[in-house]
Amino acid sequence: MLPKGNPHWFQANINHEQTFFCTSKNILKLQGKFIIAIGAILLCSYGLLLFKSSRIQHDLIYGQAKQQARMLHKQILLTRKWVADNHGLYVIKTDTARPNPFLDSPVIYGANGQVYVKRNPAMVTRELSEYASQGNWYMFRVTSLKPINPANAPDDFERKSLLAIEQQDKKEIISIETNGKDHILRYIAPLTVEKPCLGCHARQGYQLGDIRGALSITIPISWADRMIAENNRSIIGYGILSIIVVSATLIWLFSTLVSRPLTKLTTSMARYPDQPVKQPEHKQIKDEIDTISDTFYDLCCRLDSSRHTLDKAKKLAFQNEKMAAFGLLTSGIAHEVNNPLGGLLNCVKALREHPDNPELLARYLPLLDKGLRRIEHTMQQLLHFGRNTPLNLKKHDVDGIIRECFELLGYRLHTVNLTLELGLQEKYCIDVEALRQTIVNIGLNAIQAMGDKGGSLHVQSRAIDNCLKISIEDNGPGIPADILDKIFDPFFTTKDVGVGTGLGLAVSYAQVEKMGGTLIAGSKEGHGAVFTITLPADHECPIEQQRS
Repeated sequence: MLPKGNPHWFQANINHEQTFFCTSKNILKLQGKFIIAIGAILLCSYGLLLFKSSRIQHDLIYGQAKQQARMLHKQILLTRKWVADNHGLYVIKTDTARPNPFLDSPVIYGANGQVYVKRNPAMVTRELSEYASQGNWYMFRVTSLKPINPANAPDDFERKSLLAIEQQDKKEIISIETNGKDHILRYIAPLTVEKPCLGCHARQGYQLGDIRGALSITIPISWADRMIAENNRSIIGYGILSIIVVSATLIWLFSTLVSRPLTKLTTSMARYPDQPVKQPEHKQIKDEIDTISDTFYDLCCRLDSSRHTLDKAKKLAFQNEKMAAFGLLTSGIAHEVNNPLGGLLNCVKALREHPDNPELLARYLPLLDKGLRRIEHTMQQLLHFGRNTPLNLKKHDVDGIIRECFELLGYRLHTVNLTLELGLQEKYCIDVEALRQTIVNIGLNAIQAMGDKGGSLHVQSRAIDNCLKISIEDNGPGIPADILDKIFDPFFTTKDVGVGTGLGLAVSYAQVEKMGGTLIAGSKEGHGAVFTITLPADHECPIEQQRS
């Protein structure tokens, strides 16, 4: 494709593309991003779900224990009420069933002499609690800030709860405490004075409805902790298994539906245009990636067609520019051929008039040979320049090509002071015709820019940092800054109609680019212009071309 715009811009784009492809190696793949995103989402969502599930089942199990305490509290109250309504319960006196010293009539005697001891609600509550504690089920007792029986004195929890009940009128207080390694549930609710209770508690100053104490219940809930731990393990196990299954399924779906088609499409893009793009398979139902594949295939078809057309136009443009320059050369070189040709005709005429004059023959034959060789040399140069050959690399004397080009331009150099400072002593692998056409185009531009008044033209060649640098500098009017970035555009010219085609520098730029080099223009208006050709010096030529 013909170059567009300033070569600096073109080189900057090349550097940008190189940087992009270098950095693209470090870009995280879409599948990796998807896995990270899905993993983060699943971990967060399942983590929150597991946490909430654990808290819910914790609250449910502990709520069950609290409800159990409330039911136990009501059961004990019913038992106490039954005992109080029946004015106590009498049991046979034994070593374990002793009289209660805090009752007015703790003992009665039967007709048969049997001794019975009285059990009031507090005694019944205490003894039932002792039975329950033996089986490690639960414990309960009656406590008060003013106990009649010292054994009913409150502990720290019960004291704080009794004060809270009196001061804040609480109906119940529940607390989870630690008893060694296990947790216990402490429940306490107030006991109010009812009518059956006045028989014993009226003399203590209590009235109907007063709070005379509280019923304290202690329930071990290690079973709840074990159940919570077991449920948590089950929840975590099923959660991890669910995360693995869901993640694997999503990754498989993403790989099948997205990653593999994208990889296939990316590979096809990377190989184009070296390998033709295959037509996508026909599908009844298409997704976005199928649409992109179809669009890419259509784009490649249009690009192939455009490139084919452009290649034809480019070859035609190159040949037209070459023939235009060739026409300029031939029109200017005509007098270079006519001058020796006129002398040759004079020599031939003299020899015909004096065929037997050996002195005339000896003097004119060398002149004839010199003139013919001069014409032959000029024609050979024109043939080399006008030949339409494909680009090919072979070792050649670069300085010799430069001299040959300016010999070809000699007819335009009568008013120009040409200085050749050539420092390439070795042969280098280049394309001869491409370099020859580039130097002639730039040289013609420089000569035309200096005009009829002439000027000086300085040509320098040197090898620097494994590169060949050829600079062509003139002292003409220079190139205005506002068009410096346009001079390599195809068909851009500041010359009059019929003088320039606007393809010379564009073709030169493309030829240098094909050889892997750069063509850069520099100018300061009013002080001339300089064109610098930079070519790689480390090209390897094919063996058959090296031998030639």
